[in-house]
Amino acid sequence: MSDRPEEYPRPEALSHTFYVYEVDRGDGEIRYYGEPLTPKASVVDRVAPLFRDRGYRVTLRYETGEHVLVAQKRSVGVDGIPWVNVALFAATILTTLVAGAQWYDIPLTGNPIAIAGAWPFTVAVLGVLGVHEFGHYALSRRHDVQATLPYFIPLPNVLGTLGAVIRMKDHLPSRTALFDIGVAGPLAGLVATVAVTAVGVSLPPIEVGSDALIRQVELGYPPLIQAIAFALGEPLVYEDPSLMVNPVVLGGWVGAFVTFLNLLPVGQLDGAHVARALIGDRLDRLQMAVPAVLFSIAGWHLVVGDSRAITLWIVWGVLALVLSRVGGARPIDQSGVDRTRKAIGVLTLVAGLLCFTPAPIVFAG
Repeated sequence: MSDRPEEYPRPEALSHTFYVYEVDRGDGEIRYYGEPLTPKASVVDRVAPLFRDRGYRVTLRYETGEHVLVAQKRSVGVDGIPWVNVALFAATILTTLVAGAQWYDIPLTGNPIAIAGAWPFTVAVLGVLGVHEFGHYALSRRHDVQATLPYFIPLPNVLGTLGAVIRMKDHLPSRTALFDIGVAGPLAGLVATVAVTAVGVSLPPIEVGSDALIRQVELGYPPLIQAIAFALGEPLVYEDPSLMVNPVVLGGWVGAFVTFLNLLPVGQLDGAHVARALIGDRLDRLQMAVPAVLFSIAGWHLVVGDSRAITLWIVWGVLALVLSRVGGARPIDQSGVDRTRKAIGVLTLVAGLLCFTPAPIVFAG
């Protein structure tokens, strides 16, 4: 890093927001020690454009009794091999293969290599999740926003994964950037969901035994999945109880379920990014209603629906409460988005409703 003064903001440039009494230039970062001259919550918002223009991202910290603005060089590229991402992806391949083997009713006892036969399930699930996250990543790069590659989350459950995420490690320059990055994932994921579902329902059904996992789990297919199957003239349920839909369809189901949940306008979810870009700080009031809606779905199941689905919506109601208190991304430029983006945003949120089903997954019994 060069120490030429013009390459980083001088203390006097911060004088209306942050009084600086010491500057420490270290390896890869600049630390401004001082005192906030405005409410702490607004300091970073006020100085972030100045730092971003010079290639830095800035955070306000309180260390050993002192306030310090820490400016670090921004980099939207990938430095070296992202070993954590690679390791998590490899682990998720394994866990989804194990889950897929259960869906295909592939016995692994004495022949663990047979797990490879579940590769279509793994490709379908990870493909949908990967396309969703790379949609976010691609638009982050386009708007010069520093973001990580996707982190896949392995989990030994019926799907083999808890999904995937990317982390934005930067200030968002505008509501337009917030909208584009937020909406890109669900839209890309919807395209992948349609494609995977179309392939899945077109594949021949599988024959499974009475102890197969697919017989122990009941899936609720949302309108989007049902419409694709109907358009192709393919069933999602067979009269012969020994026949089950090809597990590749599960990739489409995952895509629809993930899309619906991500489009909830709360916290750091995609729906909150899209909603904040469209309506600004009015989102703070809107997201307070989300937990109530999710708890209401649980209540509906308690009275007239499927009692086996109650726990799912209670869990998501609690998560929504937590997420609403975490806060969401706040762009630097609060100017509104254009009419085209408003229309795309509304259509995306409507598409999210097509991915909803009251009882997405329940266990038979």
